[in-house]
Amino acid sequence: MMRFANRALFISTLLSSTVTAFTTKSMPRSRFGGFASALHSSPSTNNLAEKVLANPQWPPEWPFSAEDFARMDEEDDAVFYNEPRLVYHIDDFAVSALTEHYAKHFEEGDDVLDICSSWVSHFPVDFKGGNVVGLGMNEYELSQNKQIDSFVVKDLNEEPVLPFEDNSFDKVTCVVSIDYLNKPLEVVKEIGRVLRPGGVCMLSMSNRCFPTKAFQIWMQTSDLEHIFIAGSFFHYSGVFDAPKCDDISPNPGRSDPMYIVSAVAK
Repeated sequence: MMRFANRALFISTLLSSTVTAFTTKSMPRSRFGGFASALHSSPSTNNLAEKVLANPQWPPEWPFSAEDFARMDEEDDAVFYNEPRLVYHIDDFAVSALTEHYAKHFEEGDDVLDICSSWVSHFPVDFKGGNVVGLGMNEYELSQNKQIDSFVVKDLNEEPVLPFEDNSFDKVTCVVSIDYLNKPLEVVKEIGRVLRPGGVCMLSMSNRCFPTKAFQIWMQTSDLEHIFIAGSFFHYSGVFDAPKCDDISPNPGRSDPMYIVSAVAK
């Protein structure tokens, strides 16, 4: 498996100095050489997030180490998530953009699994799903979620296995939480297993997090690199078609960004 002895050098290889948007000193340097080709196609910053996964040159082997998924706080997650948090973790504009995205892609009767779920899933209010399930860490939060039919309390960091049969769902969603999973590749493989062929997994991402619980590589990289990282989980799982990114940020620079990295199950 490929490893990088000089981690700082690895971080510096991603973003090209020819891309105007990344020449400022405030922009984090890159870790992933395969990302650069997606950015070389245009110097424009318009829809740059959507270019990240347009033509990525993935490293031939899984490029991450176990330390990349370590967290500042490795205390039992059940302790951290024990206290209910009945709040939004993104602003109202981003929430609306996410709900509108779901409205465009959900179909009536879809069986949906929302992982890392809580008291709200941001689904459209008029969505008429089939079997809609939430899986998360806090029982009280899940019990307050009126958008799901049932829920499962489970720590995917403790055991990255989804307690569902193969081919059980049409959609799987994960709202601003992929960065909390310390075994993301295993979880994404499980998502591919429980999705029906042609089903879609949607990972929504913004720029907010609990920094002590987000894995290390997430904290070391930029929003655009997060898109590449999330896309890599689909790629290396081997059970999804090529991932893509939709930039649905409602008010760039004025409210929370919102990116959807999604892929279709084979």
